[in-house]
Amino acid sequence: MSPDLLSRRTIAFVNIAHALDHFVLLIYPTAVIAIAAERQLSYASLIGLSTGAFVAFGLFSLPMGWIADRLGRRNLLGIFFGGCGIACLGLSTANSPIMLGIWLFVLGVFSAIYHPIGSTMLVTHTNQLGRDLGINGVWGNLGAAFASGVTALLATTLGWRAAFILPGLVCLAAGIAFVSLVPSDGDPHGKPGSAHAVIPVTRPMTLFLLFATAIVAGGMTFNITTIALPKIIDERIGTALPLVLIGSLATLVFVFGALTQLLMGRLVDRFNLPRIFVGLSILQPLGLGLAALMGGIPMLAGLVLAMAAVYGQVVVNDAMVARYVPAQYRARAFSVRYFLGFTTSGLAVPLIALLHGMSGFTLVLSAAVTFGIVIFLCSICFLLAAQTSPQSSSLPAA
Repeated sequence: MSPDLLSRRTIAFVNIAHALDHFVLLIYPTAVIAIAAERQLSYASLIGLSTGAFVAFGLFSLPMGWIADRLGRRNLLGIFFGGCGIACLGLSTANSPIMLGIWLFVLGVFSAIYHPIGSTMLVTHTNQLGRDLGINGVWGNLGAAFASGVTALLATTLGWRAAFILPGLVCLAAGIAFVSLVPSDGDPHGKPGSAHAVIPVTRPMTLFLLFATAIVAGGMTFNITTIALPKIIDERIGTALPLVLIGSLATLVFVFGALTQLLMGRLVDRFNLPRIFVGLSILQPLGLGLAALMGGIPMLAGLVLAMAAVYGQVVVNDAMVARYVPAQYRARAFSVRYFLGFTTSGLAVPLIALLHGMSGFTLVLSAAVTFGIVIFLCSICFLLAAQTSPQSSSLPAA
């Protein structure tokens, strides 16, 4: 197989994996509404069962870079497809809160494979970093978007168990196709060109600490908004809506995030990364603040603005790792990046349950605003500290 064909196939399956990763993780936050009604249990008690999934999602991302060095990235991504499929089928058989929690944890472990491995594979095989990161981000965003709508539809028409069975079968089929059509990792150092040019800096530790802090805070805003979105719409839209319509509105909000990622991909190839970071980060607290203070249509507008900023930030963060970290360290760097973002953001689930029980989603969204402000302050400091050497000035994202 030619290197170009291998790269095209690899990127295609990495995109599919990104969509499935976000889809399967966000089935439960919508299905839980139907499960709560069936079991006569509270939303707060059931949503807490997914804590293990999101903690595992971050915790197990840390060793994936090292494991990939031994098993191979292609093999590990194949395990991702199969493991997620089996976990979804297991969830469909759960008959107690304990079994739901166990299978959600298993799903989190296998879901943890994608981001450090898929991101590294994408960066390795791409010729145009920003464009392909933007497209990949759209796939992930659409996976999250359709999770709400599809889950609501399946839960309403076929029952909540079907909402896990069908995606599980899709994951298994995608895994079989991937292993059959992508025979190897390809060149581990990637293609030569601008997608792999590293920007030298004079204060690497300062930049790392600022970036790490923004990643942790961004993980909290990402998970608070994506996990709670269906229930926020359910409670604060101003009128009682059927589950299918709630899921459809959540999907619409996510779609705006997808459009932002396409825009961010184009900007990454053309403009200064730290400046993009600053401009984008201010939108998170603005949108979340509007959603916290308002209801109805203005609340939806705030959620759209916040979701666009949250998902656009994912593209910028991945581009920073690709631009500032040498190729031989990227898999491990992506592991650390997602470990910081996803492990700490596993606290989002109990935080949502706690704050929602105290004062509803106004308090939940206010907490998200605080994390958004932290991200904005980090972006300002990052811009001031990101001093590059003269030879990097010719790079489009220097």
